[in-house]
Amino acid sequence: METERLEFFRALLNDRLKTLLSEAGATLIDLTGEQESLADALDLASMESNRDFQLRIRDRERVLIHKIREALSRIDSAEYGICVACGDDISEKRLLARPVATHCIDCKTELEQLERSSRDL
Repeated sequence: METERLEFFRALLNDRLKTLLSEAGATLIDLTGEQESLADALDLASMESNRDFQLRIRDRERVLIHKIREALSRIDSAEYGICVACGDDISEKRLLARPVATHCIDCKTELEQLERSSRDL
């Protein structure tokens, strides 16, 4: 991949990483700052449900943060945009849709089909 395109993806990944880390910090402040006394059990249940939902979202984002850092590392080691399964280039269209992709579309499709068939057993 050309240096110019790699720098484009580096900037894209760094921007996304910065946003995710900022949102995680805001959530931490929100969750630790909630000391309100709630009027009834329904309010308490609603708050707990919202807190659980926020934590599940942040956990998914934690995984994404890890994948972004791995993608940045692959850029540094000149492995970004190369399928880990077959060694072919990952299309730029796929990388634009999923900048942390590690598989080309063909290998990812095959992997998903194998996962589905193993679940069906």
